[in-house]
Amino acid sequence: MSSTPVQSGPPRAEHPRPQFVRPDWLTLNGEWQFELDRSDSGLERGVRDRDLLQRIVVPFAPESQLSGIENVDFLEAVWYRTTVTVPASWSGREAVLHFQAVDHDATVWVNGVEVVRHRGGFTPFSASLAGVAEPGDEAVIVVRARDTRYGVQARGKQSQPYFNADCHYTRTTGIWQTVWLEAVPTVHLLRPRITPDVAGSSFHLSVPISANKPGWKVRAVVTDDAGEVVSAEVRADLDLAPRLVLAVPADRVRLWDTTDPHLYGVRLELIDASGNIVDSADSYAGLRSVSINGQAVLINGKHVFQRLVLDQGYWPESLMTAPSEEALVADIELSLAAGFNGARLHQKVFEERFLYHADRLGYLVWGEFGDWGASVAGTGDDNQQPTASFVTQWLEAVERDYSHPSIIGWCPLNETHQLLHDRITQLDDVTRAMFLATKAADTSRPVLDASGYSHRVPETDIWDSHNYEQDPVEFGKQMAGLVDGTPYGNTGGADDRPISLAYAGQPYFCSEFGGIWWNPEAAESSSGNDNTESWGYGQRVADEEDFYERFTGLVDVLLDNPLMFGYCYTQLTDVFQEENGIYRFDRSVKLDVERIRAAQIRPAAFEAGE
Repeated sequence: MSSTPVQSGPPRAEHPRPQFVRPDWLTLNGEWQFELDRSDSGLERGVRDRDLLQRIVVPFAPESQLSGIENVDFLEAVWYRTTVTVPASWSGREAVLHFQAVDHDATVWVNGVEVVRHRGGFTPFSASLAGVAEPGDEAVIVVRARDTRYGVQARGKQSQPYFNADCHYTRTTGIWQTVWLEAVPTVHLLRPRITPDVAGSSFHLSVPISANKPGWKVRAVVTDDAGEVVSAEVRADLDLAPRLVLAVPADRVRLWDTTDPHLYGVRLELIDASGNIVDSADSYAGLRSVSINGQAVLINGKHVFQRLVLDQGYWPESLMTAPSEEALVADIELSLAAGFNGARLHQKVFEERFLYHADRLGYLVWGEFGDWGASVAGTGDDNQQPTASFVTQWLEAVERDYSHPSIIGWCPLNETHQLLHDRITQLDDVTRAMFLATKAADTSRPVLDASGYSHRVPETDIWDSHNYEQDPVEFGKQMAGLVDGTPYGNTGGADDRPISLAYAGQPYFCSEFGGIWWNPEAAESSSGNDNTESWGYGQRVADEEDFYERFTGLVDVLLDNPLMFGYCYTQLTDVFQEENGIYRFDRSVKLDVERIRAAQIRPAAFEAGE
């Protein structure tokens, strides 16, 4: 089964930011000039100012097949170059150059002028071209991306050794999401924050603007299929981010949930002192709440059991970039077909269009950061040393995704395996910084300080564990302590020393389990030293029937626990040598999906709490 349709026109040409859309924009995806710079000496050698030696298809990373390069070696630095004419029809406005994601450190020049620098491989950045390339002008865009092999860096699942191994995969360097131009007025709207208020049947909008002009106003209109629902208008000359409250009439209230993912349209307008609409953008919103009552996480006040799957967002031909819009939709549909109602988006900040489809399909999402890469060998009990850059990048992700109703929780860190001792470490500082920063940025969702390992924040909203025990009976014994207030927790070292602060009665779920290893065609091997090997967790099943028996047994343990608000099964698809997915890496059929679904969709004990 191929996930890539026949391509006509630029690849991935859909609008990359569907929750804040202006009408005038231009994709820059397609063929660019490209060149490797193995020693990162290109600036000294004049690479910035000349044509490059190769061609690449943007937005696919040079390690991927779809890029046309397919070089999987370490790429210390790479260069891109293209020329585009800023549309003359944008006269009177300025062009903004957007990069949705470039891994890892990017510098961008336009017509020889440096316009922006950005660190971080998962989050977007942009630069105004005012005074550099005006409407009607040619813009020569040059990008250098640095991606060092060594040192602390948020990499997610990208392999630091040359070969893929176990749960580490082919690397991504440089541009791997859409590059685009957008026309904006000199004074314009910035991206809004839309906060649903289910108790008040309203939406709270914070709409930052680029400048405050006397007599100007911001207007917002909420719509549904029947037309306008409510509108509001507020002065735009007093506050950096004007705020509006839009109360939805009782007869037009329709909550967003997994069974009815209703989305309201939101139209934003910036109006000058003469009443002219200077800027406008289209967005959408879902009226949905997340709350905590004791050990229960509630959605719209209801006990909704979270049947999550671990989704790593890799494809054979395109790595971390979805090969097509259809591929993004297909992964959600495959997950729903197997009985899941959501996902942990694991060790990666997914493309925003994935969240758009999750929003419209009623798919629950835990947003996560690709924090792997913080481990420093030879440092003993201080082996995790994330930097301030982790906090910066994570806040960019939270800001980008704040308004998506499908996101019901945040998880900035994952498996930060470090033993507890009597000193405050860099991991303690950064974990707390990321937790507090997330809580300050978003008071509407729960925050899990670190998934699985090293819970370092005593007041974390959620507590969890990762448990890959393969015997359902033993798994049940290990998970049974939750009822007595002593849930299973991950430990470390040969003597099982604690790596987390004590559990304090928070809502709890098993956020990774299963990982059942099964590939009937592969020779049994766990050495994992190249892409031809097969790897998974624990003892692989003897045959397919054994898979269903083990899967059902593990799932039953969690469904039958009245205090377990959800789980996350590893994983949706095989990824390279890690062959523990419900589907194969190419998304073709691997198991009887109906049997997987049947094991999951029976009522959970948690749901009886309603």
